[in-house]
Amino acid sequence: MTDYSELTLKEFSQRLGSGDPTPGGGGASALAGCLGAALGNMVAHLTVGRKKYAAVQEEMEAVIREETSLQEELLDLISQDAVMFEPLSKAYSMPRATQEEIEARDAVMKKALEDACQVPLRIMEKMCRTLELARDVSLKGSTAAVSDAGDAALLCRSALQGAALNVYINTKLMKDRAMAEEYNRKADQMLQQYVPVADQIYEQVLAGLRA
Repeated sequence: MTDYSELTLKEFSQRLGSGDPTPGGGGASALAGCLGAALGNMVAHLTVGRKKYAAVQEEMEAVIREETSLQEELLDLISQDAVMFEPLSKAYSMPRATQEEIEARDAVMKKALEDACQVPLRIMEKMCRTLELARDVSLKGSTAAVSDAGDAALLCRSALQGAALNVYINTKLMKDRAMAEEYNRKADQMLQQYVPVADQIYEQVLAGLRA
């Protein structure tokens, strides 16, 4: 399996735009989230060491440590998403000519659909935390880089919503509706709580820049 974090930007975008099923929307969402985390990290770096922001020095140093970890985790999730999708992709083409084949396919599909939800849910969880950090740097970080904090929020919002779509497309196909609704509930809650956070960061940054 390809380690997508090792590809150049050109190679990754070419693979994404090809007819191959991976990387797909989940991997693209993880990458968008990684870029959002990186921008938040940049704002924190530009804040640390400035006399004007001495009061938030330790807080920004903590942000740097956490954002760096989030970047690494999100890069890893690009490849993990592809790994989890592969069994599902193969399951779609399993034979269904006999009852035994149908039952075998259903069993594989059940496991593959559950597994395929795990990475996008993890991406969403990472985005929730990254948005909290983006809010911190937008309010306390260097005002010279406040637009980057706004950009971070927008990328994280996109990643959050994109990953949610990858949850919903899998839960839609689940025959175990209790499991599907549990995954949907988790995704719904994160969207309901954190899309407004991203919007608030963007609106505050925009208002400050246009004032």
